[in-house]
Amino acid sequence: MIVRTSSSDWVRGVVDMFRAEGLDVPALFHQAHLDLRTLDDPAGRFSIDDVSLLWELAVQRSGKTTLGLTRELAITYANLGILRYAMMSCPTLLTALRRLARYMNLVSNAATFALAEDVQGHWFSLGHLGGERPVPRQRLEFGMLAVVCSCGWFTGRGLDALAVDFVYPEPADLAPLHAAFRCPLRFGQAENRALISHADLAVPLSARDAAMASLHERLVNAEFERLEGARIGPRVQQLIAAQLAEREPRRDQVAAALHLSDRTLQRRLHAEGTSFQRLLDDTRRELAQQHLRQPGTSLKRVADLLGFEDSSNFFRACKRWFGQSPAQYRLRFSDSAAPASHHS
Repeated sequence: MIVRTSSSDWVRGVVDMFRAEGLDVPALFHQAHLDLRTLDDPAGRFSIDDVSLLWELAVQRSGKTTLGLTRELAITYANLGILRYAMMSCPTLLTALRRLARYMNLVSNAATFALAEDVQGHWFSLGHLGGERPVPRQRLEFGMLAVVCSCGWFTGRGLDALAVDFVYPEPADLAPLHAAFRCPLRFGQAENRALISHADLAVPLSARDAAMASLHERLVNAEFERLEGARIGPRVQQLIAAQLAEREPRRDQVAAALHLSDRTLQRRLHAEGTSFQRLLDDTRRELAQQHLRQPGTSLKRVADLLGFEDSSNFFRACKRWFGQSPAQYRLRFSDSAAPASHHS
């Protein structure tokens, strides 16, 4: 099973944002039973549950349900590490976002990032895989806002999304979200996603440089190989997760997206001791864990989001994964107690 983690660069940015919001960061880490020194390790990683726990505790301690929800905080503390420079040197915003989709595992292999073309532009969707804890709403909002604000920063001009969707139910107070995103918002949707216009995506980036783009491509590739080795499985899971809400992805389609033949993909997955069908099942299970902890999402909707043609197949899969029906599994998380401290 893949261990889902976020980079110390990204978490350090989030923690610096907590500090800017007035939080006592050493006390926060002590309460979460986490080692603060991991932030200073360039190769350090934090588990998806540890990051969610930090967000939960930070929201509790601050008393702010909108923690981090300003454009200034998002652009100042969104730390993409070396990937930020690789994106900056791209010729256009669209190529930069495609680079983010390709190398998102450097930031977090617990995150999924995908682009889908629309009549008005491209939607980028941001999701999470794995973990035992629900992903806090604030964590999702900060991640979405960070990408939108980074788009504006890369282009060197103000940029707003055309629309933003969230999976969670509509909150009572929409004013902070409207102030941050400055566009129409929808809730209870299939994905967390934002629509960027074709015009904005075509804007030449202010720091574009072909030579630097080539250099940064080599650097992020080297870092990617250090993190993932030559494994293709993690990338396959990302592509599966990005497509499931629309349809059940086929192996040949994923192979084509990776610029591989179907037989080559089969061979490489076999060499890694896995298969496309096993990765499809693993990805569905990890996504099911997240969706079933969203009380506003119906069980039929969860089945649809996982690409099941009917709910009975989803029911049988849950019995196999969790030893329980979807409804029984959801009940385990219906009474949300205060977050328990742990350390991975």
